[in-house]
Amino acid sequence: MPPVSPELISPRSARVAAARRLAKRNFRGKDRLFLAEGPQAVREAAAHREGGQATLVELFATVEAAERYADIVGEARDTGARVHLASEDVIADISTTVTPQGLVGVCRFLDTPFEEILAARPKLVAVLAHVRDPGNAGTVLRCADAAGAEAVVLTDASVDLYNPKAVRASVGSLFHLPVAVGVPVEQAIERLKGAGVRILAADGAGDRDLDEELDKGTMGGPTAWVFGNEAWGLPEETRALADAVVRVPIHGKAESLNLATAAAVCLYASARAQRAHGGCRRVTRSE
Repeated sequence: MPPVSPELISPRSARVAAARRLAKRNFRGKDRLFLAEGPQAVREAAAHREGGQATLVELFATVEAAERYADIVGEARDTGARVHLASEDVIADISTTVTPQGLVGVCRFLDTPFEEILAARPKLVAVLAHVRDPGNAGTVLRCADAAGAEAVVLTDASVDLYNPKAVRASVGSLFHLPVAVGVPVEQAIERLKGAGVRILAADGAGDRDLDEELDKGTMGGPTAWVFGNEAWGLPEETRALADAVVRVPIHGKAESLNLATAAAVCLYASARAQRAHGGCRRVTRSE
């Protein structure tokens, strides 16, 4: 086992108090630090670096978790993170989950300036406009990562990227692709258009059908999908900014799809079209 500090017995420890307060947005913003809980998130945090600087700065682990995930604890130590053995009570005090998994990491903010995303000429982007539920935001981020998107943009009207529920729902994908935060939706759409990206607004009342768009071959170019609020979708002024408003067809009797499911369908549709013949991505074939 890698060397660690003495076991932290009291939840009143200064280090524990500093980590615990990161559950609140104002303290996260002040310290520019957030919590990553569980082995998957901590593993990805330990592997992530930004500008040569390690993202994971501190790790709290129970004795049992330190033994079970010795490789993660070792990697955390190798990055220079402070590693603390902690009692289960301490982990429960820091954690925001009902059943903590024994590992809680403290990480540096890692959002990417929107200008850097534009400069990279992304081919697939998810724009979260007015998305307020942190679980949905994290799940859409995970879907974007899985579909091969190059970036995610959270507008200024959306939930905090570093909300513990959003971080958990991303299941480590937060550490895999650039995410810009706090961008006004009008600015995000205008600048993406200027970078040659087609803007598709996902809306159940859209006048375009996703299947028909795929059949017409219109989705092979660089694309940004704009996803709206869970309850009321996208406002008319946002839909008006898009190049097209597209609905996911409902072939059965379901009333609708939830946000994360619809986002997965849309992002994968674009990913497939972009990798098909004539798409904007080169298709990789096995020799």
